[in-house]
Amino acid sequence: MKARVPVLAIDGFSATGKGTVAAIVAGEWRWHLLDSGVLYRAFAYIAVQEKISPTDISAIRHLGHGMLLRCSYTPGRDMSVVWNETVLSEVLRAESVAQIASQFAEQPVVREILLDQQRANRRPPGLVADGRDMGSRVFPDAAVKVFLTATPEARAERRYKQLNEKGFSASLAEIEKAMNERDKRDQERAVAPTRPMPDAVVVDTTELEIADVVARVRELVLRQYPRVNSPGGEPSTNL
Repeated sequence: MKARVPVLAIDGFSATGKGTVAAIVAGEWRWHLLDSGVLYRAFAYIAVQEKISPTDISAIRHLGHGMLLRCSYTPGRDMSVVWNETVLSEVLRAESVAQIASQFAEQPVVREILLDQQRANRRPPGLVADGRDMGSRVFPDAAVKVFLTATPEARAERRYKQLNEKGFSASLAEIEKAMNERDKRDQERAVAPTRPMPDAVVVDTTELEIADVVARVRELVLRQYPRVNSPGGEPSTNL
């Protein structure tokens, strides 16, 4: 029986370092990278442009019918999404887009629309999937699942610094408040709530440098795929 393409699922709340870690690991091994949050932000951004409310299920379903969002990632740069030949990148990083994306993500119909598009990123030699339900719903058979966490204060400070570096004006207090509200929504939603799976390794990144988290994740993957660092990034097939 042919082995399935390996998946490293990295879940967690925003500003825990999961996006940075996922990009570094994917770049090292030349695996494909899925930033699922970008897809949700893109869908929400497009819906807002079309004047669709997060509660208008009929309009959401109509928008999603036949929609194709193509992800594009270049190491060292943010992932972008191509929609109708329009490249969406920096605009998707605004905190206002993150908040509206969380509201759309509460709707099961949105999660269903984007499910197949996320799974389509599973291509050889492997996939690093970054999100909030990668190991629970999108890739439940992922052999390696990691859940990153950190204190709300540390996460808010990280996001504040990140947004300011990108030129977005931001308030530390407002960022922490918005994060707490989004976390609550994501933890309480009916479909695929954000939480670590029983087979996931939880890593608290509050006091860790990115290099330390990458080393931990690399160690977990190498236990499962000892040949991942061989020429061409060929993984072993012991699923």
